[in-house]
Amino acid sequence: MNFAKRMNNFGEGVFARLAAMKREKISSGAQVIDLSIGAPNIPPPPHVMKVLSDEALKPENYVYAITDTKDLLNEVSQWYQRRYGVDIDPDTEICSLWGSQEGLSHIALTIIDEGDLTLVPDPCYPIFADGAKLAGSQLYFMPQLKENDYIIQLDDIPREVATRAKFMVVSYPNNPTTAIAPPEFYERLIDFAKRNDIIVLHDNAYSELVFDGARGFSFLSFDGAKDVGVEFNSLSKTYGIAGARVGFCLGNRDVVSRVKLLKSNIDYGLFLPIQRAAIAALQSPQEVIDKTRAAYIERRDALVDGLCAAGWQMDKPKATMFVWAPVPKNFGTSEEFVTYLLDKTNVMVTPGSAFGVRGEGFVRMALVQTSDVMRQVAEHVKLIFK
Repeated sequence: MNFAKRMNNFGEGVFARLAAMKREKISSGAQVIDLSIGAPNIPPPPHVMKVLSDEALKPENYVYAITDTKDLLNEVSQWYQRRYGVDIDPDTEICSLWGSQEGLSHIALTIIDEGDLTLVPDPCYPIFADGAKLAGSQLYFMPQLKENDYIIQLDDIPREVATRAKFMVVSYPNNPTTAIAPPEFYERLIDFAKRNDIIVLHDNAYSELVFDGARGFSFLSFDGAKDVGVEFNSLSKTYGIAGARVGFCLGNRDVVSRVKLLKSNIDYGLFLPIQRAAIAALQSPQEVIDKTRAAYIERRDALVDGLCAAGWQMDKPKATMFVWAPVPKNFGTSEEFVTYLLDKTNVMVTPGSAFGVRGEGFVRMALVQTSDVMRQVAEHVKLIFK
């Protein structure tokens, strides 16, 4: 059999390798505490689950959806106005996604021709680079460094790279570094994109998971943003419906129209009960988000305070559902440390190298266990610092 050469660009995903390590550990009788995958374990509000279950019992909802319902598009538009003060035309500036991951794997196909250049953060969530590679893009990695608070330094991108680039992916609050970009970054980003004729995708999955008085921004709330790009937003973390896979592409109508065109050829739209559950989620009172945010803050504090007390020093994240921690001294590479940590403590985390070259030297921990379990993690980790 002969297969596509593009698949030579991809190895086994890091989470598949971690899952194999976890299975082996469990088969030996161990109880693994898994902080490797950012799979939210806070369920949706009861009213959202009820809408989904009620709608799933209606036989008429099992037809192809084909397109987004008018009710869903209107609700998303109103949500962006309430939350970010951004006016979004529901007819031309919104397209649903089967979660942001699906959108990230497809949007480059509407922008990139073979050999075009995409600017991607480093470190970054893997699909940022993989989606562009699927489209045949060459990549330039924009460093996100601790000394710059993990903010991309746009002025450091070589002129010949900037003028050649066609597409760029940016994401704050950031996975995995947990950084929040200041308002002036978005202003510089829009100017940079206009000067170099680059289409911007801002992934905004974590704008509600910001802590300690900080506030997440929408890229689209800054003047000129719609002229240069789009934003992805997701209901997975904000409303706990990760498994239902609901996200949106919003902003520049030319980009949105091409995403719609592509999707019209490859899928039949979001399942109608999921669309109606999404509407119910977006209509939720603010207390729903406040409760979710408070749970992540409690988990963050239990984990970071406990690990620092155990001897593993790290910064407390200001946003997202992750902790980005340096590999302790004398513990080797990030992958070596992850293996050692699992072997000695039964705690599984993700090596920073999985997110790019500049992720080496760090690990990412997901706040997907209760505060009590986070405190157990700290107790287990104490063993390797004795």
